[in-house]
Amino acid sequence: MANNNNNQILVPQARNSLNQMKFEIASELGFANYDQIDKGSLPSRANGYVGGNITKRLVSLGESALANKPV
Repeated sequence: MANNNNNQILVPQARNSLNQMKFEIASELGFANYDQIDKGSLPSRANGYVGGNITKRLVSLGESALANKPV
């Protein structure tokens, strides 16, 4: 199966923070050592659950930033 990962980090300086967030969320969801797990061996639902929670947190951070930003 070909790897069609088209995800691009738009702000390269954020790469480490995004990875840290991913591992924190995975840990909160009960996936210990997520960085060392073969993601291909996990069900897509598990990987999607981590990704979905990352998205929720990023949206929350964005909304907070917008709410505190004077127009």
